[in-house]
Amino acid sequence: MEKIKLKIDGLSSSQSQLGTFALVLGEEDGNRKLPIIIGGFEAQAIALEMENIKSNRPMTHDLLVSIAKSFDIDMIEVVITDLKEGVFYSKIIFIMGEETREIDARPSDAIAVAVRYRAPIYTYESILTEAGLVIRDAPAATSTKTSTATAKTEEKPAQTKDEMVRRLKEKIADAISKEDYEEAARLRDQIDKLGEH
Repeated sequence: MEKIKLKIDGLSSSQSQLGTFALVLGEEDGNRKLPIIIGGFEAQAIALEMENIKSNRPMTHDLLVSIAKSFDIDMIEVVITDLKEGVFYSKIIFIMGEETREIDARPSDAIAVAVRYRAPIYTYESILTEAGLVIRDAPAATSTKTSTATAKTEEKPAQTKDEMVRRLKEKIADAISKEDYEEAARLRDQIDKLGEH
């Protein structure tokens, strides 16, 4: 299965869960984004390394990398391998001499280590198809800036599935334009529940 290379596009704080962040991974040669909700500690570990800020004492991910490097263990890549019931799974691929090992890890930890190794991050088409958000030009402001009260009255039971999906996609575009990737992911999940894949 062909791997798709990802880059870190940014971190944004969660609008609904205190202490969580949306780690936004972007397709390197495309326009899809993969938002992953991560904890504050992992977000800090990723952000500090990306900004080249060194803490006074080694953080957990720094310690792991120091131990690995002291035994001549190099990191080849991180692969986000699966998505089950809203939970992402990943593997870290290490090499020591001639021996290659795959180690199961949470994507947040794997990426925190990868940024320290300057190692690439990959996923598969199936993951991006299921959970990726396509970034296009945002629709005209009149179609997306609907008040909550208006939206409630417009969402009548008589709506067809296609109309509901179209409205949800408009809301996704609006959320992305506001860099609210967590809301965009939540709306994407609503579309999935309607059977749109």
